[in-house]
Amino acid sequence: MNMRSIRSTVTFSNPFTLPGYPADLPAGDYEVLVEEELLQGLSFEAYRRTATYMTVRGKGAHAGRSELRLTTESDLKEALRRDADTSVTNNHSEAALFPQEDRT
Repeated sequence: MNMRSIRSTVTFSNPFTLPGYPADLPAGDYEVLVEEELLQGLSFEAYRRTATYMTVRGKGAHAGRSELRLTTESDLKEALRRDADTSVTNNHSEAALFPQEDRT
């Protein structure tokens, strides 16, 4: 069975959550690792996703460590969509549209 791994980076502008993990994850860049296997018996090359992982850096007592957290493509896409929606909402808030003047 032929396998391949694809690495990419996703960026969250706001703290976010993923199903199965109780705590919020901080905004920032996260490496995503996708594992795929080659489908056999086809007349063309095609791969099937077998796993999606996201690298999460430790904090507090676990600072300096990182772990691969299993997630799904749909959960990751949903978290990115919520992050984008939150960023749009924050950019269109009254505070952003009408910043207070400095009256010193």
